Amino acid sequence: MLRKGSELQRGDREVLLDLDYGGEAQTTDSYGSLHNGSYIPPRFVSTVLLYFVLVWEIRSRSERRKAQLAQWREKFVQNLESVGLLMEKVDQIIHFIKNAPWDVLVCYAEELCVRAPLQAQPNLDLNTSARVLSRLCIPNVMMESVPKRPLDYYTCAFRKSKMNRFLGCDDHENYFTNTQRHRIVYEILARTVYGKRKRAEVGVDRLVNEGVYTAAFPLHEGPFQLPKFEIRPDELNQRQILYHYWARWWKWSKYQPLDHIREYFGEKIALYFAWLGFYTAWLLPAAVVGTLVFVSGVMSMDCICAEVCNSGASYLMCPLCNTCKAWNMSDICAMAKVGYLFDHPGTVLFSVFMSFWAVTFLEYWKRKMATLAHHWDCMDFHEEEERPRPEFAAMAPTMEANPVTGVKEPYFPEKTRLSRMFTGSMVIIMMVRPSCVYLCMSSRPQAGTIANISSSIVNLGLILLMGRVYTALAEQLTKWEMHRTQTQYDNAFIMKVFIFQFVNFYSSPFYVAFFKGRFVGYPTNYGTLFGMRNEDCGPGGCLIELAEQLFIIMVGKQIINNIQEFIIPKVKAWQQKRTLAKVLGGKASQEPRRWEEDYQLVECEGLFEEYLEMVLQFGFITIFVAAFPLAPLFALLNNWVEIRLDAHKFVCEYRRPVAERAQNIGVWFNILEALSHLSVIANAFLIAFTSDFLPRLLYQYKFDNDLNGYVNFTLAYAPLNYTEYPMCRYKAFRDNNGNYSLFYWELLAVRLGFIIAFEHVVFFVLRAIDWIVPDVPESLELKIKRERYLAKQALAENQEALLVSRGRGAAPATPGTSSPDESDYIQRPRGLLA
Repeated sequence: MLRKGSELQRGDREVLLDLDYGGEAQTTDSYGSLHNGSYIPPRFVSTVLLYFVLVWEIRSRSERRKAQLAQWREKFVQNLESVGLLMEKVDQIIHFIKNAPWDVLVCYAEELCVRAPLQAQPNLDLNTSARVLSRLCIPNVMMESVPKRPLDYYTCAFRKSKMNRFLGCDDHENYFTNTQRHRIVYEILARTVYGKRKRAEVGVDRLVNEGVYTAAFPLHEGPFQLPKFEIRPDELNQRQILYHYWARWWKWSKYQPLDHIREYFGEKIALYFAWLGFYTAWLLPAAVVGTLVFVSGVMSMDCICAEVCNSGASYLMCPLCNTCKAWNMSDICAMAKVGYLFDHPGTVLFSVFMSFWAVTFLEYWKRKMATLAHHWDCMDFHEEEERPRPEFAAMAPTMEANPVTGVKEPYFPEKTRLSRMFTGSMVIIMMVRPSCVYLCMSSRPQAGTIANISSSIVNLGLILLMGRVYTALAEQLTKWEMHRTQTQYDNAFIMKVFIFQFVNFYSSPFYVAFFKGRFVGYPTNYGTLFGMRNEDCGPGGCLIELAEQLFIIMVGKQIINNIQEFIIPKVKAWQQKRTLAKVLGGKASQEPRRWEEDYQLVECEGLFEEYLEMVLQFGFITIFVAAFPLAPLFALLNNWVEIRLDAHKFVCEYRRPVAERAQNIGVWFNILEALSHLSVIANAFLIAFTSDFLPRLLYQYKFDNDLNGYVNFTLAYAPLNYTEYPMCRYKAFRDNNGNYSLFYWELLAVRLGFIIAFEHVVFFVLRAIDWIVPDVPESLELKIKRERYLAKQALAENQEALLVSRGRGAAPATPGTSSPDESDYIQRPRGLLA
């Protein structure tokens, strides 16, 4: 907000901080907007809470390098102390930031646009299921009262000049939450100079990257284990509350305490768990419908497959490969029954249902996301002055003025970056094409179902192995492209990894679904590629092979990932304990102190792997759901486990991450939207060309409603010049000379018409849903308007003077202003003071 007059400008300058030390001349060669102000002397407060830990290890380096690191460390600590942070050194290797003084917190709260409370309001019940069950008067077993739930407020951006308008402003020690203090302290650490500004030697992230510090992290609020003696729930610390009411396995049936998660870990992590819980809840109806579709196939498969099972030796089938022998149709009776479980009219309806489900889920998640963003005061959050990444600052060749702030920063030419991005995209295409062919060929079954399952398991192993290779390659390509900010880097990295993993996981199912068995030819005229006969589908058809692959890849990946998430953090924690023991040597205390216990925990590596796993799962349950209706059920079971695994990792096994603000799940939402639209197209082609639904439907329309003689109708005779197995049969709509029959062309027209009709109808309904369902609920719009009104009242510059002057009759009415009689309509803000 702008202020008028020199006095107000001087007031603004009072809140600015100098992030350098000593008496160095002030310059504008700094990061962010805090670069012009004067030094604020520290005013120590009584609290002794530990907020942030800086750790370094003494490693074998050259004496010159050790001296350089020590000099950087000393200057960095001096700068932090000059800002006013309270520092303490322990064992010569660990620094603690005990507290940030009130003046520092206030100044940075205004700089970072921290939201401050204006008026308390009742905590809202954000669970739709809870509201529905309450209206139906049904007991809600998922509801649980969690102590110390954070209060909900109408808020506005913090202003030091309007301090008395905010609730609780007199309680300096408790006004800012611990998470807000962490965020402010980290902002100071990220902006503090430790070397030369012209070399971009700024910030704790680059210090860690250079090896000056081993770790920098905020402390957990005590142990997560519950005390042995009996204690009231409201006496537990926040970490114990999260462990007792959320992270334990037997809390799988309870709602997640999202407000507590946000209060402890910040909005970015809380949004991930909100999305995961929302997605898991929406999987429940999809899993129920998919299971019913599967059961209906079980109940009706005997009558449908009777013609195959009772055929005896009537249908002698031609060999499926050059080394194979002829076989009787009746030999695959069991396989035909299993195949019908995934290929019956119910799967068609289910694929339509899942197309609507996917887009409706995303539409309602947008509403939920908007509600949470407002509830957590992040709706207007965006990075205006995001700092350069440490790696970028270290490797950028030149310094240029930032067009937004006017401050000189490391600069990399945009043309060079674009050329590198183009080269990187060529590398991606070159890597994707051979990997796609290789994974498709690795799915070739050699001798029936057992070999197909074995090859799918081998394929899964190759997929997981190649996934590691692709992630490492994407990381190197993204670093080479030299993206300035962490957000740009993350988005580019996510897109590369997703493209790699999309091909890695889905190329084999796509090959089986849409290409395998399409270019086989017929006896005496088989299609070949590099001298080898093109691969045909197995005796049971391609759809059952696709279902087998989807089951093994999807379920196998979930099981392996869950095992890794359970074991790997424990192994890393064990290694970290050994590292700390070596660092401390004989100085280790008998009872580990809070900072030692937290340093033994595993460093939090972010949410990338968690999101990637769920997004790939979303693709499996939407793109290929016509071939695997049980996919939502397996996804639901996995996600119940996933929520508890992730919760346990963050509460018990990870160091506490720096709380980050976010108003959405970022580029992952765009990927989910793309997958939901791709699923409509993929399911349309899957039903039209891979499933037998349309051939059966056309046969019923033209010949027999009960499908009598359908199997015989779908089999063609080998040409007369085929002497190896005379008069054998193969699955195709051809005449005795190998030419396509009239029914084939009619069926092709039906298939193409079905695809066009399916896509147009589904996309039309989806657009209607998008139009009908607003992204922001009406109740939320009213709350936003109410909050803006309160903020306007609380932060009005001259409102009180205007009211007083009108009350005394000192200000005569002038044209364009209200008369004294109208002053009743101008009210003081109510409930805004503590």
